[in-house]
Amino acid sequence: MGGLKLRRLASSLLSQGPAASPGSAADAHQAVARATAHHPSTAPPSAHHMDALLAFGRGSRLSAAALAAAFVDRLRAAASGQGDAAVALKCLVALRVLLARGAFILRDQLLAALLRHPASGRNPLALAAFPLGRSSFAAASWVRFSARLLELVLLLPDDASADAEYLIALPNPHLIAELAVFVAVADAVRQAPPPPSSGPHPNALIWEAVRLAEEDRVAAERNIAARVKEMGERLDTLSLADAVELVCVLRRVEEGSAPAPEWKWAGLDEGVVGAARRLRERADGVVLRRTVEERRLVRRDSGGSASARVLVPARAGRGGGDGVRFGSTRWAGTVSACR
Repeated sequence: MGGLKLRRLASSLLSQGPAASPGSAADAHQAVARATAHHPSTAPPSAHHMDALLAFGRGSRLSAAALAAAFVDRLRAAASGQGDAAVALKCLVALRVLLARGAFILRDQLLAALLRHPASGRNPLALAAFPLGRSSFAAASWVRFSARLLELVLLLPDDASADAEYLIALPNPHLIAELAVFVAVADAVRQAPPPPSSGPHPNALIWEAVRLAEEDRVAAERNIAARVKEMGERLDTLSLADAVELVCVLRRVEEGSAPAPEWKWAGLDEGVVGAARRLRERADGVVLRRTVEERRLVRRDSGGSASARVLVPARAGRGGGDGVRFGSTRWAGTVSACR
C-alpha cells in the first residue's frame, strides 16, 4: 500500500512538470502586461508591479528566461504599427530597474535576451526609428534615447565597479574598454531629449526615465574618474595599441565637459575632465615613445629596410606640437577618430 501511495505521489508531481513551463510563460506575459499597461500613459510601473517582476528572479532559470522573453515580445509589439510610446517606455524603465535590482539569474537572462544576436542580428533595443504614430513626440523621443542608453549599459560587465580591488585586477585592454563604455554612457546622457514641463500635471513616466538617466550619468562619471586614476598608475605599462586607444577615449572625456546645448544637462565634472586631460598628455608621450621603439625594432630586424607597418613620428605642421604620422593603416583609423 505504501508503495502505491508513493507511485501516485510521484505520478502527480511529474504530471505537473509539463504544465509548469506554459504556466510560467503565461504568468510572465501577464506580469509584464500589467506593469506596462498603456493606461495611465504618464505613470511609471508601480512598486507593486515591479515587485512582481523582481520575483521572477527568485525562482528557476526557466522563470527568469520567461520574463525576459515576455519583455522582448512586449517591446516588439509596442514598436510595431503606429507604435505605443507609453508601453515601450514603461518596458525600458522597468528593464533598467530590473537590471539594477534583480537577482543575478534574472539579470543574466535579460542580458541574453536584449543583446544583439551575433548570428541573426536581432536586436530588441534597436528603437532609433521608433514611430511617432499616435504617441506624443516627447514620449517617442525618450523611447529612442532610453533604448540606446540601455544598449550601452549592457556592454558593461555585470560586476563592473569603481572599487580599487576590481580595477587592479583588470588587464589594460579591459580597463580601457570599460572606460570607453562609461564615456559613451556619459556622452549619450548629454544628448538626451529635453524633459517635459513640470507643470500641474507632469509626465511622471518620462521624469522617471530622466531620473534613471541621471543615475547612469553620475555612475558613469564616478567610474570614469576611478579608471582615469588607475590608468595613470600603469601608464608606462601600455603597449602602443593600448596607448593609442587610451588617447582616443580621453579626448572624448575632454569633449564631454560642456553641457548639452538644448537644455543644459550637466557635462562631466571639471575635476574629472582635468585629470583626463593631464593623463591624455602623458599618454601622447607614451604613443611617441612606443612608436620610436617599434621603428627601431623593425629596422634592426629588417636590416634597415623600409616596412609598410612602421609608425614614424613626425612634427605636427600647425601648433608646434608633437604628432604621429602612420605608415600603416593599423592605427590610423583609430587616431583619426580622436580628431
